[in-house]
Amino acid sequence: MLKKLVIAVVLMGLIAAGGLGWSYQQVKASLQQPVSNETAVFITVNPGTSFRGLLNQLAEKQIVPASKWTRWIYRLEPELTHIKTGTYQIPNTGTLRDVLGLIASGKEHQFAITLVEGDRFVDWLTQLSAAPEIIHQTEGMTEAEIAEAIGAELTKLEGYLLPETYHYTAGTTDLELLKRAYRQMVSLLDSAWDGRDQAIPLKNPYEALIMASIIEKETAVDNERTVVSSVFMNRLNKGMRLQTDPTVIYGMGDKYDGNIRKRDLRTPTPYNTYTIFGLPPTPIAMPSKASVLAAVKPENSGYYYFVADGKGGHKFSKTLSEHNRAVRAYLRTLKKK
Repeated sequence: MLKKLVIAVVLMGLIAAGGLGWSYQQVKASLQQPVSNETAVFITVNPGTSFRGLLNQLAEKQIVPASKWTRWIYRLEPELTHIKTGTYQIPNTGTLRDVLGLIASGKEHQFAITLVEGDRFVDWLTQLSAAPEIIHQTEGMTEAEIAEAIGAELTKLEGYLLPETYHYTAGTTDLELLKRAYRQMVSLLDSAWDGRDQAIPLKNPYEALIMASIIEKETAVDNERTVVSSVFMNRLNKGMRLQTDPTVIYGMGDKYDGNIRKRDLRTPTPYNTYTIFGLPPTPIAMPSKASVLAAVKPENSGYYYFVADGKGGHKFSKTLSEHNRAVRAYLRTLKKK
């Protein structure tokens, strides 16, 4: 009788061990399930989400099929169940183990937005309003209120934000991005002003920022920026009006329809450098780093004029007669096109 009892106990132990071994293999196999999403998808893990809740999300989004074995992963590999809140991009390759490893790592997806040089502040606000996963706090705020919110002692932010590609995680606010852009421009401008050519006819960093914005709007050719800067410096030194079309356009505001007419050049606005001497009162766009540096370190030239050459660049001239010939050449190029 005792012998039969021992045999029964041994058999039950073997069966239990076999069952555990088989269960172990099933849980292990569940971690190797390939993801089933055809394209990369996003998943947001909210605060308070349990591991089982995460598995339900993965099943609902058809990333990994539901399985009764996945709930036991915490027994096999508990480190994969220590999930972090955030928004993650799940690729269309890999396994459940890869997905859980990503979410346990806390490496959220980095979104990117490129705030373009030469654009105006209003353009940036429009771009930010359409950017994914950003919390929009600036809606309904004035420019002065936005400036105060990001720590800028200004009423107008035009020009004071550095164009750059900014990376952010889901839930970042537009004010946070604007604050980063403001701080980076302040840092750049301070450094550039400290290293400026002492001979430039600019009184302070803000005037350098205004000049940089004009340079930005006048040329997108990197090796022309310092030459364009020299033209404006030469004109300022000689007491000539800057006579730059982008300032006219900025001063026209919503009245600008894509064309500048002679009457527009003659119509006074605070920004029309055909009717005012010196610089306009504020920047007219967001200048790039290259334009800021060109504003404080212009090339040493004898140029006072420039006009488009019809090939993407400009023709620079030292005298009005040379400039007029360059204008006629440009007009002939336009007619040919």
